[in-house]
Amino acid sequence: MSLKKINTVLAATFILFILWFGVEFILSPETTAPGFGLPSWPSGGGGFLIVKGIRDVVLALVLGILLVTGHRRALGWVLLVEALAAYGDMATVLAHHGSVATALGVHGLTATLMVVNGLLIMRENRHVAAAPATPAPQPA
Repeated sequence: MSLKKINTVLAATFILFILWFGVEFILSPETTAPGFGLPSWPSGGGGFLIVKGIRDVVLALVLGILLVTGHRRALGWVLLVEALAAYGDMATVLAHHGSVATALGVHGLTATLMVVNGLLIMRENRHVAAAPATPAPQPA
């Protein structure tokens, strides 16, 4: 399998994961929230949690559009930037005495894998091999 196909599969996996997680927060915020890693949630915080879900859905849609339209270099950059949201989630969980395992194992790992995938996608564009020259057909 080529590097481009591997990177595409990884990017698509991130997109689906972020989209799924966002939709979960929109449809069932109170049951999804404990998996985020914080020790407690504000009472009546369903609206806040839905906002978090909408954020995740939008992040996924931006990545999906770049993947589908073939804007590989932009996709790499956006993966790098959107990883900041996951690192921010990790920092939030740690700062509020949440689950260290969830902070590092879910948010930190997701962000780091997004950075790696973004860098690989950007690298693949820099080292594209030139197409082999094919001789022009000669008249008979």
